[in-house]
Amino acid sequence: MGLDTDLSHKNFPKKLLSSKDPIFDFNKAIVDATHDLCVAYKPNFAFYEAYGSKGYESLEKTMEYINKICPNNFTIADAKRGDIGNTSKMYAKSIFENMNFDSVTLSPFMGSNTVEPFLEYDNKWVIILALTSNKSHSDFQLTLRNKGIDKESSQLFEDVIEKANKWGNPENTMFVVGATNPNYFEKIRAFAPNNFFLVPGVGAQGGSAIDVLEYARNEDIGLLINSSRGITLSANQNQDFAEVARKKCLDFNLNIEKYI
Repeated sequence: MGLDTDLSHKNFPKKLLSSKDPIFDFNKAIVDATHDLCVAYKPNFAFYEAYGSKGYESLEKTMEYINKICPNNFTIADAKRGDIGNTSKMYAKSIFENMNFDSVTLSPFMGSNTVEPFLEYDNKWVIILALTSNKSHSDFQLTLRNKGIDKESSQLFEDVIEKANKWGNPENTMFVVGATNPNYFEKIRAFAPNNFFLVPGVGAQGGSAIDVLEYARNEDIGLLINSSRGITLSANQNQDFAEVARKKCLDFNLNIEKYI
């Protein structure tokens, strides 16, 4: 469940806008309504950082509440950090120690120096961008790299997965694999047979959860299929947003369960 809480969205409940902390109040209601139906919560940091210190406080309160109400639910800091050295260490400290997230999304563009400070933490996970769901992913991620004479060329996302599994292992490393790339699912799974995939792009971006299940799962399923505003902000102003979110979440799960 993505917690991309957007106060400017047309479906954000107007009755909450006058509250002291509308972002937290919204998140609290969503968590109360759905924590038994999802395995993970994924706040996207941009939707909190946009509101400065107040937004950051809302994020901290949200994490404290999730860890109190449903401590067994996995938590994902969708922060897409990508720096190196001491900066990366401070990001890891902020996310894993101060806010007690279980995992974080990372951009691997700067190499192992970005990822390794996060891997120093026991029982924490890195989720590395491999093949994302956005339209411009092909600008870099599908670029062919020549490996030399008599060696097959590879696409950049393949090299990312291959390298990242040398830095970590399937017990601490996942990959972001967008649901809008069904033609690549089997190829990616062959490169990472035992890793979990975090799969965005189902719903508004056009990805299919059934395609993901058909081609990207392994023997243990190995998938975290994400839905955000398609569930949390699906109610209109005349409906109980938390009640609608619960029904949407339940319908989503039943469709997956029926297929499996």
